[in-house]
Amino acid sequence: MVGPVRRAAVQHLPAALRTARRPVPREFGQFPTRDQYVAYLRHYAERRGVRVEHGVEVTRLQPAVGGGWQVRTNQGERRADHVVVATGVFNRPKPADWPGRDEFRGTLLHAVAYRNAAPFQGRDVLVVGAGSTGFEVAHELATHGARRVRLSVRTAPNILLRMMGGLPADLPVPLFLHLPTAWVDRLLLFMQRRVIGDLSAHGLRPPTEGPISQLLRRGAGTAVVDREVVDAIRSGAFEVVPAVERLDPDGAVLADGKRVDVDTIIEATGYSTGLAELVGHLGVLDDRELPLDGEGAEVAPGLRFVGFVPRPGITGYVGHAARRVGREIAAGRRAPARARALSASSSTG
Repeated sequence: MVGPVRRAAVQHLPAALRTARRPVPREFGQFPTRDQYVAYLRHYAERRGVRVEHGVEVTRLQPAVGGGWQVRTNQGERRADHVVVATGVFNRPKPADWPGRDEFRGTLLHAVAYRNAAPFQGRDVLVVGAGSTGFEVAHELATHGARRVRLSVRTAPNILLRMMGGLPADLPVPLFLHLPTAWVDRLLLFMQRRVIGDLSAHGLRPPTEGPISQLLRRGAGTAVVDREVVDAIRSGAFEVVPAVERLDPDGAVLADGKRVDVDTIIEATGYSTGLAELVGHLGVLDDRELPLDGEGAEVAPGLRFVGFVPRPGITGYVGHAARRVGREIAAGRRAPARARALSASSSTG
């Protein structure tokens, strides 16, 4: 299994793991911290006998002569009968392609490198991107010592509170995905108006597309935030401004033609899957760089992708998919006709 982020963890799965079920501990609460989640993964691997090789970067997959896969890594070539790619949709930082990037003399970083507000105390910061990350970073900076914080928004987001009535507000979204999209969009837009209210006076226009439509079309579009973030927008703790059109040495020019002088720009501009270099030559990706099937079905004999689905509660969902994939691999089930055809048309050089 090819694991997360650039330097993939290559995992060798014993038979016992295929039926293993070990939920995240209840004491972690609804939203585990980063350290809690890392500890959970380490403990899971130890208890279930998963042999993980850290620092092994998988760079390319190629069909092997005679079947199976040739796996190119920074530690040499590997051979595998089955490969499961589980690197996720948020794999590679996706910086904006603004004109003038190279001219900006201040600090420019992607949100993947942001850790906390401490290094930005006293600074004038522009956060770009109105997803959950952009809102949370802007709020933390504004309440932990940054001199001034602006949040640049190109597409009006749908906003959903993290908790409602003591439960995660996105809990019913998996069910919503099975209902008529237009009906669910109307329901959720109505809820936004009632719970969040109109933020137009504070620079945030109402969204023009419903949450489920955005999720299905873009894989994103809803900012899940705490109530404190919405309150901070209303209080002016940070300022919402239009999209960035270009940079110059001292700041940014916005879509309304205004300039803002800033010394720091944090790009909460999203991620790419990073799959093009790995498997783009195999004909198994769509035009969004997503696998033709991201839920564990074979897209070529012995090649599967798990976890490439736009939905909340991804850990539990992937757990179900992983168990199914393990059973299918153990049973030696053959690939469907489409997968065999894809493989036959792929280069074996």
